[in-house]
Amino acid sequence: MDGTPPGDIRRLLSIMAALRDPATGCPWDIEQTFASIAPYTVEEAHEVADAIARGDLDDLRDELGDLLLQVVFHARMAEESGDFAFADVVAAISDKMLRRHPHVFGDAEARDAGAVKGSWARIKAEEKAARRARRLARGLPDDGDKGLLGDVPASQPPLSRAVKLQAKAATVGFDWHDPKLVIAKIREELDELEAEIDAHGLALSPHRPAPEPVAREFGDLLFALANLGRHIGADPDMALGLTNEKFARRFRFIETELAKVGRTTADASLDEMEALWQRAKTEAPDPSGL
Repeated sequence: MDGTPPGDIRRLLSIMAALRDPATGCPWDIEQTFASIAPYTVEEAHEVADAIARGDLDDLRDELGDLLLQVVFHARMAEESGDFAFADVVAAISDKMLRRHPHVFGDAEARDAGAVKGSWARIKAEEKAARRARRLARGLPDDGDKGLLGDVPASQPPLSRAVKLQAKAATVGFDWHDPKLVIAKIREELDELEAEIDAHGLALSPHRPAPEPVAREFGDLLFALANLGRHIGADPDMALGLTNEKFARRFRFIETELAKVGRTTADASLDEMEALWQRAKTEAPDPSGL
């Protein structure tokens, strides 16, 4: 555009400014708002995670660019409204990293292991108080009395939010201290779900919503499974994503093998498809090596 090197962030900022120009910009980009762009931001974050799960670094580079574009898009709209600009976003996260890592950027005393452990909660509390003061100064509602879990966004994907809620509660000791205890809880929730399924058996169908008691117990089971993932260091969304890909890959193997003999899944028996599924476990490995 103006000779700025391709890798210079100023080039991307200029491109976004041009796209949002009311007179000469792109009609679609011009009409967007924070709310209309938010779903795309979430989608791009998921695509970054997907590229990581697939071990595709070329895709990861591109998807990180798409995610960066979302940051630039939001920052441009905020600049147009006079609230903040991209430089303010960079300054805010830079200051936060310095503030939250005194053991790296502070003095010798701050680097002490004991000080590191004790400073995190204090720093978070100070940030929360400063955020509340800024909200009040702008005339926004007071959000200072939301409780310990109040700042976990409800807009997060449910499994991710479950982990965040559990982790927050754990900071005050409300937590299991052994993964096996979580497994016992999972068995308990599974038994309760089975009881509700037995009670509502005739009403259950994949073609209509589950009765509320069944749905509640299923939610309890998912919550407990998310908790187990947290305890063993397995991100539930990432783990489920890997399994989704594995299922799709193996099912595609079934379709491909049937096609070789002029058949489809529609005219194959369950036993035939199960036999091909077992073959897929060894003949259709994960290309990422995970």
